[in-house]
Amino acid sequence: MEKEIYLDNSATTRVCEEAAQKALEMMTEFYGNPSSLHSKGLEAEHEIQYARKVIAGSVSAMPEEIYFTSGGTEGNNTAVFGAVNALKRRGKRIVTTAIEHSSVYEAMQELEKQGYEVIYLPPDESGCVRAEDIKKAVTKDTILVSIMAVNNELGSVQPISAVKRAVTAAGSPALFHVDAVQAYMKMPVIPKKTGIDLMTVSGHKIHAPKGVGALYVKKGVRIIPLHYGGMQERKLRPGTEAAPLICAMGRAVEVYDRQQGEKIKELNKIFRQRLSEIDGIVFNSDEGCLPYIINFSLPGFRSETLLHFLAERGIFVSSGSACAKGHKSHVLEAMKYDDKRADSALRISFSDENSADDANIIVNNLKIAVSTLASS
Repeated sequence: MEKEIYLDNSATTRVCEEAAQKALEMMTEFYGNPSSLHSKGLEAEHEIQYARKVIAGSVSAMPEEIYFTSGGTEGNNTAVFGAVNALKRRGKRIVTTAIEHSSVYEAMQELEKQGYEVIYLPPDESGCVRAEDIKKAVTKDTILVSIMAVNNELGSVQPISAVKRAVTAAGSPALFHVDAVQAYMKMPVIPKKTGIDLMTVSGHKIHAPKGVGALYVKKGVRIIPLHYGGMQERKLRPGTEAAPLICAMGRAVEVYDRQQGEKIKELNKIFRQRLSEIDGIVFNSDEGCLPYIINFSLPGFRSETLLHFLAERGIFVSSGSACAKGHKSHVLEAMKYDDKRADSALRISFSDENSADDANIIVNNLKIAVSTLASS
């Protein structure tokens, strides 16, 4: 094959040149400790504050509402445990979904062990929880609602605009957390418009390096830190800031093309048309899903086998969430798919570096895989 076809952008993206150069600049020129009071430290601090301003602007927030983290998992854990610990005297009920990313889903399972009541809202046939189910689940003793904006395996867009109305109607003290890792920069998620109190984003889904993310905390909202030991990030996330990663994320946000959505929508359409040519294929991603993700199954063929078949030919896709590391998907289980459908699921996910030619290549190779593996 002449070139690699990378279609696993929901797991991670290639770092853009601008972000890579910014990281190098921070490591070799502005390398002072941002907490140091001398000029080298002040230079680094200035660069971090500029990145904070850029990321705040991307979600119409104030810079002081943005806290840097190591990524989505830390951001989600900080938000979930921080909110619950801050409000534990107000109630024991938490509302989430059965299709959250593992960094929320497993945090909820831990909270259940600690005596909290966790309501896992099921998805409908399109992979979305129902707004009416959210309203029914939120009661006056609910202290946290955590619902992702876009599911990482299916791309299904959740009705997050319904949450604040449900919280208000119930007279609940609940904080509202959104995992926006897959939605960030790909669709508008503006906390102040949606009533979001806490929101997680990650750098490596938008062509920034791995190891950096941000947590939006609405001004006036108090959560309890997970870590102690310094004044950095206003004591919510102490420890020396990863300045090269933070500033690279800021640069990636600056150069990210928000107009690429139309191109991705057209690409999604082309891929669906070509994939439909494969006998037996079943789409798990509804057409109303975020176009950056298509999840499909080829019942009778294990996803791991298909994944490796494609990888040997320079085509890289996923069998689900990268964090699951091959374990059974709780998302597809929540969708109530039978074992054949769930065990054969593949996820392709786009960036603006993909093209219509990629569709021809992956479909042709999947057709070869089906005939080769079926005959063997």
